[in-house]
Amino acid sequence: MKAADISGQAPGGQRLKLADRVPLDTPLVVQFHPVKLCNFRCKYCGFSMKAAERPYLSDRTEMDFELYKKGVNEMLLFPSRIKALKLAGMGEPLIYKRAAEMIAYATAKQAAEKTEIISNGFLLSKNISRRLIDAGLSRLVLSIQGTSGEKYLEVCGKQLDFKEFVENIRYFYENRGNTHVYIKIVDIALDGKEDRQKFFDIFGDICDTIGIENAVPIHPGLEFNETLKSKGISSTQFGMPLNDENVICPQPFFLMHITPDGKVIPCCAFKYPLYVGDLTKQTLPEIWNGQEFNTFRKAMLSGVRSCKVCAECDINTYRMLPEDDLSGSAERLKKYYSGKK
Repeated sequence: MKAADISGQAPGGQRLKLADRVPLDTPLVVQFHPVKLCNFRCKYCGFSMKAAERPYLSDRTEMDFELYKKGVNEMLLFPSRIKALKLAGMGEPLIYKRAAEMIAYATAKQAAEKTEIISNGFLLSKNISRRLIDAGLSRLVLSIQGTSGEKYLEVCGKQLDFKEFVENIRYFYENRGNTHVYIKIVDIALDGKEDRQKFFDIFGDICDTIGIENAVPIHPGLEFNETLKSKGISSTQFGMPLNDENVICPQPFFLMHITPDGKVIPCCAFKYPLYVGDLTKQTLPEIWNGQEFNTFRKAMLSGVRSCKVCAECDINTYRMLPEDDLSGSAERLKKYYSGKK
């Protein structure tokens, strides 16, 4: 196996301590949601819920490309360069036919230090691979759902030619240029020790890093508790010790999420707690430094779960990375988030 196994580690690599960096005049990450559609129905994901039962995501199915360009252009208005621009969110980004153009535009503008796409890889044809590589994509994250076509049907309800699927990934990897390829899978998509090894055997030589993550209950209303209870949950999604304390959510302090209709949200919860801005009416710096965002941050620092969504959210419990803990800096930081700067 050529790839480095990063199971049990932060998938993005070594992290700096967030408390030493905030308040930030520039977000570290800007994540665009190109679509609110997915071609999979993975049983551990909110898209496995019936459409009528899913939380509201966006008025639009796809993001307008001109709105995306506006967002990228405004990333350049921040005092510092943004670390990462990501195409991900609540949907499969490669469904968006202009995904490669999105990456190419951001690359041409040098809007971020790196660009990233998180995908299930089903649509990763040779043509799309060439377009993404030529666009200058920095990192491709592929979420695998099993080691056979049968397992894919079980986990995500999708029939695929597994051999062709693997060969398409191999094509991307062998022609990747400067693109880093990370392949991951959740533990419940594997059947025991032999299947875990099979995962590494199949994918370990067609990516740069590889890892097994844990399925965790972070989607309210999603009924897959029986599966999770049977396996037990003793660590976070990334294999680290669970933190049962009511820690401060770090996400609003370093990232922005932009939905297909241009609404800006402060976290990656499947149910949005609130909107802190609107890209169709404001600039990204105005939103980042605005009263709505700062009021929300101050509530987090004060230990106030400012809405029902936050009160019921388990992301901190199951996805928290130690470097992102702001608990010891709450009092120091409150003065920076009193309102509009």
